[in-house]
Amino acid sequence: MLWPLLLFITLNALLSRPSSCSLLQRFEDLKRNDFDFVVIGGGTAGNTVANRLTENPNHHVLVLEAGGSNANVLVSIVPDFCARTLGSAIDWNYTAQTGPVMNRVVELPRGFVLGGTSSMNCMVYTRGTREDWDRYAHVTNDAGWSWDNIQPYVRKNERFTPPADGHDTTGEFDPSVHGFDGINSVTLSGFRHQIDTRVIQASKAMGNDSEFRFVLDMNSGEHLGIGFGQSTVLNGSRSSSATSYLGPQFINRPNLHVLLHAHVTRILSEETAHNGLTFTGVELSQDSGKTLHTVTASKEVILSAGSIATPQILMNSGIGDPNTLSNLGIRTLQRLPSVGRNLSEHLVFTLGWVVNANDTETEAIRNTTLAAEQLKQWNETRTGPLVDAPGLDLGWVRLPKNASIFEKFTDPSPGPNTAHIEIQFINFGGFVTDNPLADTIGVAPTLLSPISRGFVTLNTSNPFDHPFINLNYLDSEFDLFALREGARSARRFMAHPSFNGFLVSPIVNATTDDELDEFIKSNAGGACHPIGTAMMSPRGADWGVVDPDLKVKGVERLRVVDASILPFLPAGHTQASTYIIAERASDLIKASWS
Repeated sequence: MLWPLLLFITLNALLSRPSSCSLLQRFEDLKRNDFDFVVIGGGTAGNTVANRLTENPNHHVLVLEAGGSNANVLVSIVPDFCARTLGSAIDWNYTAQTGPVMNRVVELPRGFVLGGTSSMNCMVYTRGTREDWDRYAHVTNDAGWSWDNIQPYVRKNERFTPPADGHDTTGEFDPSVHGFDGINSVTLSGFRHQIDTRVIQASKAMGNDSEFRFVLDMNSGEHLGIGFGQSTVLNGSRSSSATSYLGPQFINRPNLHVLLHAHVTRILSEETAHNGLTFTGVELSQDSGKTLHTVTASKEVILSAGSIATPQILMNSGIGDPNTLSNLGIRTLQRLPSVGRNLSEHLVFTLGWVVNANDTETEAIRNTTLAAEQLKQWNETRTGPLVDAPGLDLGWVRLPKNASIFEKFTDPSPGPNTAHIEIQFINFGGFVTDNPLADTIGVAPTLLSPISRGFVTLNTSNPFDHPFINLNYLDSEFDLFALREGARSARRFMAHPSFNGFLVSPIVNATTDDELDEFIKSNAGGACHPIGTAMMSPRGADWGVVDPDLKVKGVERLRVVDASILPFLPAGHTQASTYIIAERASDLIKASWS
């Protein structure tokens, strides 16, 4: 009974969000229904935009969040509990088709809580590479999206902070490529496990000419190699957009209003002779459609609902493919066939090993007394193994230049200094073994530049129904080839003598092409990084959903600001990219209304 008691004590001991007239539960508590800006989605991007726009005291901003408050949600606050958020009350609990090759239905976690997915992800902070961002600039004909030009927004977002255990971080990151005065905390691991020590030891031992060479800082723009991971954690607790951009120093701004449990049904428009189709308001409900409310935006509606809900709201509002909309009885207001298309996601699977260690996640899972002690330590001191997510150190590798697959396919990566495969080292394999007392770790190859594309569309015209999501994994032969080689690359690294005495035996024994292909098809899943469903394209292009300034094509006063605008996945986890998008978008919006 110790675990439930400690859980109760912890929940009551955690600091609640300060009382605020800006954070509201009921529509009736809004003092007004007219605002300068209405932001749909209180997630990673939406909270960033709301914070930056309310720096001007004359801008009244309303944030509409479909979920509830993040305050006192233990699984969100404790970094090591991030996996427990999946399928929980703070998850939208979407399901998705994998497509015909994998032929499965999988979960697609998205944050249903203030802070959005930044309140439930595993907090990895990776910006992608210089080549990623320079490709965005090239594809959109907008130099503002280039690596050099997004650096001010990196600094505005990032506040690099000491790790929870306060150890000396010399040689673990490059201070010259980081910001120390931003809003959202980024830090290094605050607790070192045996796997962390051995991964870095092996990388350093292999030398600079190795594909696994040690990279001092994978956020420098060139990430190839293996190095220390960085996470959005502050003093041992998750740092999300809700705890940072809507933190105590910001949430009480009199011009910032946040309404929770506000499910947006559609964006409202009016047609004017001068401006054409102009979006001026938002329809929402707090009781699954029994009662509808409207709010107006005198300047802009900003759609930051994420790569699933953003295209759903656009289509429910009459923006999308006319055939899709007419089949559901929705009047087409703006023809944009690209809405919901180009869905792209990182595909990942895990190779497991039984290890000779006593500090893996497996220990706490099977030993409730140990788990209670760890939680007690975290609650009292914000130290110990719970201050980090299970996955920390990361590796970035490319396929060989002479790989046979390049005889059939053009390299889908943005350039020669960007990895095809990320290798995630995880202090818990999650595997069932013959020995229930065995400790396990996982090594997870992740496909960074998939060629395959899926889509999001409406199941029904009911805005409270989940959309239909098809991830269409492994539609391209390239993707399966790259993942197969990723498995072999991971095994080459784990064969280094630094792991002698630590690795006991592999759990996955697939070795041939056919065996690996079957294992990948049966076990791979998404990394929770969907992008692309409202992608940006050059101004005047007949494809895409938004222009490079993120305004929806062909309409007025409607902008999309979230990861759905990215035309390609970055070679890294998408959290940092989303913050960067939102920071730049905030300046673009301010410039429009200066």
